[in-house]
Amino acid sequence: MATPRILRLNDADNVVIAIGRVSNGDTLQDGVLARGTVGKGHKIALSSIAEGEPIRKFGQIIGFASTQIAPGPWVHEHNVAIHDFSRDYAFAFEARPDGGLLPGEVPETFQGFRRPDGRVGTRN
Repeated sequence: MATPRILRLNDADNVVIAIGRVSNGDTLQDGVLARGTVGKGHKIALSSIAEGEPIRKFGQIIGFASTQIAPGPWVHEHNVAIHDFSRDYAFAFEARPDGGLLPGEVPETFQGFRRPDGRVGTRN
């Protein structure tokens, strides 16, 4: 049996995303077994999520468990609720420097041209 392709978008996430179809009994991550078939693009609980606890994807709260969710099942509207909660809209709070992708004195550029109307284009 092939290992299912899943994606954990942030270390703080308690769900993973199915990159392809996941079948019941497939081993996901850290020994967690899928509890049912989950379609491509859907969420699967990676850890136990208590009723009322936030569900995190992208490191952000996307909803709250409407019931206890064990590791492994499909996470969707049947076990997720939306509640009002306090948010911190600190813009670019987790932004990081470019990590040395460009040398300090080299400006960010691309090989393009400016059109007469001010738009830019690139050569094919």
